[in-house]
Amino acid sequence: MPYSPRETVQKTGFSLDTLRYYERIGLLDGIDRTSGGQRLFTDDDLDWLGVLRCLRDTGMPIARMRRYAELARDGDGTFEERAELLEEHDQDIERKIAELREEQTRIKEKIGWYRRELAHREPADAPAA
Repeated sequence: MPYSPRETVQKTGFSLDTLRYYERIGLLDGIDRTSGGQRLFTDDDLDWLGVLRCLRDTGMPIARMRRYAELARDGDGTFEERAELLEEHDQDIERKIAELREEQTRIKEKIGWYRRELAHREPADAPAA
């Protein structure tokens, strides 16, 4: 069943501008059009957009997303390269998570410091409401 651009926006959460941009830079390929030129998206297109959403939401750079799309279009012979690209991205995600955990630890330490300071204050030290 083909989907209009509006339906595709509703189903994927991507904006029309993003869909156009993804098509222009080669992340979306082979999108059918009506005789009037309106894009028609298929279930396969929606599935692919789901992959792109995952890659984008996990911070994959556009250049790497484009490379992944090129490899996907080249067929099953690129499975190894695609797996390697995704493994690199997974390692990037692991590094980012580790960095965020370190920063979270610092934030929790600061929260603890504030809580201890507040616990030691006397009611007269509290600011007026």
